[in-house]
Amino acid sequence: MRLEDLRPAKGATRPRKRIGRGRASGTGKTSGKGHKGLLARSGGSSRPGFEGGQMPLYRRLPKRGFLPYGSKTEFALVNVKELAAKFPAGSVVDPDALCQAGLIKKADRHAVKVLGDGVIEHALTIKTHKISDSARQKVEAAGGRVEVLPL
Repeated sequence: MRLEDLRPAKGATRPRKRIGRGRASGTGKTSGKGHKGLLARSGGSSRPGFEGGQMPLYRRLPKRGFLPYGSKTEFALVNVKELAAKFPAGSVVDPDALCQAGLIKKADRHAVKVLGDGVIEHALTIKTHKISDSARQKVEAAGGRVEVLPL
């Protein structure tokens, strides 16, 4: 068998439907779209959630709560044990250094929080936007310093 001899299985393909090519073609005049109505128009289709004029589900269900746009800050989280594993004693840990170490993504540098899971044995200078109380105590107990950056 050669490459040019390959064909789809018998009955697997159909000729394309030529729309709007006269009455004799079977799909002339309205081109298979019927008369008037939303689906007959160009660009015509119903919006997502449209239920044919029935009251849609998103309007029938009760609404609860409120989330103001842009007020919640998502923090990139880093634990003390990760800092102890990646950084040697005496190094400065800031959002850029965390990116280079692969602990956070580059896009998450604007809001970093250090959490207190794990143990730290050596002193580090940590510059972060937020830090938990337990993490602060562990870093300062090991002889390190904490600087809080503005958000």
